Amino acid sequence: MKIIFVAGTDTGAGKTLVTGLLACYLIQHGYRVVTQKWVQTGSSISSDIDVHLRLMGKKRKDFVHYLKLMQPYGFKAACSPHLAARLSRKKISLTKIKKITEELAKDFDFVIIEGIGGLFTPLNEKTALIDLVKAMRLTVVLVAANMLGAINHTLLSLEALKTRKIHLIGTIFNNLSLKEKKYILDDNPRIIETLNRTKILGTLPYKKDKNELQKSFRAIGKQILSQYE
Repeated sequence: MKIIFVAGTDTGAGKTLVTGLLACYLIQHGYRVVTQKWVQTGSSISSDIDVHLRLMGKKRKDFVHYLKLMQPYGFKAACSPHLAARLSRKKISLTKIKKITEELAKDFDFVIIEGIGGLFTPLNEKTALIDLVKAMRLTVVLVAANMLGAINHTLLSLEALKTRKIHLIGTIFNNLSLKEKKYILDDNPRIIETLNRTKILGTLPYKKDKNELQKSFRAIGKQILSQYE
């Protein structure tokens, strides 16, 4: 099964953007691709899935038979999944998540899963997101918010993945604004690669235009796809 988990160093790192861009890149190269968001909080309908679709050049009707599998859980409370589920008096079934992900993998060449917050976001009182990623033996792409403070967050995330022997394709740095000092943005990927010896797939510039983003992602997408060809 070709399943890629897009993890983030924190909430707002750029997981939604990278998930949609990666799906778009793979579609442009002839693959059947679907995205997934296991748990959406802050809305019962996944706004993140809609962003994926816009970047992919698709609409919900194109996945009409798969929508419930693409987003199995949605909660109105804007908080961690474990708390959002508790406030809704519901439980998140890890078995269900695993099962529907495998179902999607049967019908598509690639399933691209967007994570929820950071790697240690709790899904329930016993299981963090990284535990489920490990249990499902998923391959990970890590998205780091490129800003002051990124070094610590990124190194901790990389160390957690390494300790659990989770396969990492590489790290993508995502520029979140034009206000951050350029020397910080340039040095973050360099020092992370030096200290951790991890593969840096590239840096996404701060862009709002979809076509410009897709263009910027090509070199990154090529490296990811090369792991499967």
